[in-house]
Amino acid sequence: MKTNNNLGIWMDHATAHLIDLNSKDECRIIVSKFTTDVKEDALIKSESLMHNKRQQMQEEYYEEIGAKILKYTHVLLFGPTKAKVELHNYLNKNLHFKDVKIDIEAADKMTDNEKNAFVKSHFETI
Repeated sequence: MKTNNNLGIWMDHATAHLIDLNSKDECRIIVSKFTTDVKEDALIKSESLMHNKRQQMQEEYYEEIGAKILKYTHVLLFGPTKAKVELHNYLNKNLHFKDVKIDIEAADKMTDNEKNAFVKSHFETI
């Protein structure tokens, strides 16, 4: 099994936990800048502004995750929300990711150890 080019990403709309089992670093985390404070501030001005702000910040969040994904040939997206599917759709629109194999799995909230085990198990079965 060749795992040196695999990445697992547990994600929701707020955070993405990047899990490279061959990296000596602990799990890296990318946090969306679209927080409840930002949402409330935008919503006070207008609902339309809030939706635009969310879409813009969500795209920046996916772009930041995508920059990390480019270093890998096989990626597993998993988590409890639709964020993993939205990221997958975002990446499919960009030709930079055409050589990256992306798998999607549903998963609940997990501890860090459970996330690591999930990623390890997924790539062992391939």
